[in-house]
Amino acid sequence: MSSGAGLPGDPVMLLSVINTKLRDFYPSLEALCDDMQIDKKELTESLGAIDYAYDAGRNQFV
Repeated sequence: MSSGAGLPGDPVMLLSVINTKLRDFYPSLEALCDDMQIDKKELTESLGAIDYAYDAGRNQFV
């Protein structure tokens, strides 16, 4: 995933970072993407490649 946000390129590491940020700092995926200037579609596709999808009820990728 190419981003100026300094996120890891490895999908498993990306999953860990994103879920931690969602848990600790953001009420939703939209808020995280807006604040960090991340393309939501690109993020969800990157994590979808390792069979993870965003669950809004849990506010995490599962």
